[in-house]
Amino acid sequence: MRHYSAFDQIISQADHALRTVLGKPGITERPDPSAGINESKLSDKERKQSAGLMRVNHAGEVSAQALYQGQALTARLEEVRSSMERAALEENDHLVWTEKRLEDLGDHKSFLNPLWYTGSFALGAFAGAIGDKWSLGFVAETEHQVIRHLDEHLQKLPASDARSKAILQQMKEDEAHHATIALEGGGAELPWPVKKIMQAMSKVMTTTSYYI
Repeated sequence: MRHYSAFDQIISQADHALRTVLGKPGITERPDPSAGINESKLSDKERKQSAGLMRVNHAGEVSAQALYQGQALTARLEEVRSSMERAALEENDHLVWTEKRLEDLGDHKSFLNPLWYTGSFALGAFAGAIGDKWSLGFVAETEHQVIRHLDEHLQKLPASDARSKAILQQMKEDEAHHATIALEGGGAELPWPVKKIMQAMSKVMTTTSYYI
């Protein structure tokens, strides 16, 4: 296996960040869950509601990309690094699906995505540096919190917006799978104060991204 220099890793991470925030990231072979579902006619209020929620989810996927990349960079065990990289690739699907849905709704991505990426990358790198079991535990807790957000969004989406719902349902399944893999890989349950801090940070991101 090839070992990359520190400079190579910096270039690679910069490229990944640019692709995530501004470009088109690599994805898996999976199709868009909303493909084949007819577009429903939404009122202006419904369209705005759907767009706001999908913008939040897109921003969350930007953060997830940064989190996984930061963890993969500092993870000690090769199998942990590999699982982080695979999870990040699957999260890319979510990133592309939510961006496409925003385009269909005639709205924009969060203008704060560079901020979300930078902060999440730092958190991921820190989690990976303090130990693989904590890094995996961080992934599991993050995914569990994302699932709760997705459940809320599925309830808040307009009843007729079947395309957005199909995307969020598939995302929910994937997040649950990633959480399970992290726990089975040796992830430790995070202390209660850490969970609360994560929830507070998530609240700031979701509330802000809905509008900006």
